[in-house]
Amino acid sequence: MSSDILSRLPPVQDLLSHLTVEPLIAEHGREVVLGWVREVLDQTRQRLSPSNGASSSEGTPQASLDRAGWTELLAEQVQQQARAADLQQLSRVINATGVVLHTGLGRAPLSVAARQALSELGGHCNVEVDLATAERRYRGHQLEATFRALTGCEDVLIVNNNAAATLLTLQALCAGREVVISRGQLIEIGGSFRLPEIFSLSGAVLREIGTTNRTHVGDYQAAITANTAAIMHVHPSNYRVIGFSETPSIEDLVPLARKHGVIAIDDIGSGALVDVADFGLPAEPTFQQSLAAGADVVLGSGDKLLGGPQCGIILGKREVVERIRQHPLARAVRVGKLTLAALQATLDAYLRGTAATEIPTLAMLSASVESLRLRARQVADEIGALPDCRVEIANETAAVGGGSLPGVDLPTVVLRLRSQSMSADEFSRRFRLGSIRVFGRIQHDDVLLDLRSVLPEDDSLLALAVRCAVSNP
Repeated sequence: MSSDILSRLPPVQDLLSHLTVEPLIAEHGREVVLGWVREVLDQTRQRLSPSNGASSSEGTPQASLDRAGWTELLAEQVQQQARAADLQQLSRVINATGVVLHTGLGRAPLSVAARQALSELGGHCNVEVDLATAERRYRGHQLEATFRALTGCEDVLIVNNNAAATLLTLQALCAGREVVISRGQLIEIGGSFRLPEIFSLSGAVLREIGTTNRTHVGDYQAAITANTAAIMHVHPSNYRVIGFSETPSIEDLVPLARKHGVIAIDDIGSGALVDVADFGLPAEPTFQQSLAAGADVVLGSGDKLLGGPQCGIILGKREVVERIRQHPLARAVRVGKLTLAALQATLDAYLRGTAATEIPTLAMLSASVESLRLRARQVADEIGALPDCRVEIANETAAVGGGSLPGVDLPTVVLRLRSQSMSADEFSRRFRLGSIRVFGRIQHDDVLLDLRSVLPEDDSLLALAVRCAVSNP
């Protein structure tokens, strides 16, 4: 019986020319689709092989299929392969988790101007050319005047993330010499990034002082020797020590660095350009504050509180930044033109004084509960009555996320959804896998869609995603 069934399987070409498979070739390429077809056929032949107990397939619905039936069945399996492949591609999602800076979902969403810049500068642009002289210049020179106006720095270097900025700075300025740092600032962030390991990789010698919860200026003073290259201050942007704790600020450490002729390095973490205390949030260090305090070099992220693309930002004294720029590792961690384009467009909003409304991250952090509730009502109205789903508007709290403002919960407004026929896990899965992909969060047996982290222009799409998740399996 199994050999009879095998003879009814369609040849490769019949599957490739099937009306539902052939369109996949234009989208994914012939070789990819051919691989799926062969894989589906091979798996079917193995399943039907006598050595795999194929005789047990007698009496099943598949046993009665003719070639046309097998073609339809296997064509559907090829389409499943295509759908599975689509899920492994980068795709647009709506962040309804409430976590404003969600690392898994790309942290800071770019502003409209930044997204337009990516489109406009995707071709040729003056990434390393001076338009006035036609001479070659270093990558990112276009941002020097902007950062100087915003922060008062003398020079700037942009690399691919803040971990790279830290590694490059330590290696370029401190390799073979000691860097004094508080034990309480030897942080670990996501992706197993541990500062002691970065020290080891850079060749700088870690000289930790103080205790986990308390370090004094005198501890730094006592640790400085002729082999000291720098004092490093790191803001613990993904955790907070409370209670009996003390650590000197960069303002406290700069005079000590000046006295002993060593470099003062300040890693502010979240890369803020505005005081988020203006939004009613706990204060975070800004580039301006650190530079005003006299730090020689300041490091920060571009895709956190600054609200731009992923990058590491190195600002500081011209002589110090130039030393970092000339190090061979700088080329290995440099950014491309698209990152520079998005960063410039983001910074332009700060120059215009419109960042609070134009930069999505800042708008999300500063949005009032009243405005979120109004949006939630409008989304609920667009969803309308659903036969299988209860939709409620509720108050909740959400985290900032992305290694910023640890322990801070923002008041927020959510759509609380409960399906009568699906578990919360299945309901959430439908949101993630739908044609409009949505990430929410599960609380008890409900799916929560948090308006705090949803871009306002996506509100109608969110309503449509709810209707699709309820009606489509």
